[in-house]
Amino acid sequence: MRILILNGPNLNLLGTREPNIYGSQDFQSYFEQLKSSFPQVELLYYQSNIEGELIDKLHECGFSYDGIVFNAAAYTHSSIALADAISAITSPVIEVHISNTFARESFRHHSYISPVCTGVLVGFGLDGYKLAITSLLTP
Repeated sequence: MRILILNGPNLNLLGTREPNIYGSQDFQSYFEQLKSSFPQVELLYYQSNIEGELIDKLHECGFSYDGIVFNAAAYTHSSIALADAISAITSPVIEVHISNTFARESFRHHSYISPVCTGVLVGFGLDGYKLAITSLLTP
């Protein structure tokens, strides 16, 4: 089984960016924990601050991977293009957000990608990624 973890803009700063919201752990060390927790799964991690690169990665992996765990970050609230890319692929996509977006600014309450994702996990911290992988492994 192969699962892509795809992170959008500013998530490369996890561990230093607003630790009161996003925690103090960097994603690379968390990714190593995920690989240890799911040794039976081939996990690929990709992060970009550029919308087109995220779309390209969805196109690249979205027909051959068993699932995609996607934190589109701020693009969640603005990108119809990402929603269209998810609609175009066959791999199931789980939307993940580290913070509870509904407890934050009102512009974060709307997601363009939620309607085209298989499921949504919001506000579970980094454990949202683990929950998303688990959901993809459950028949």
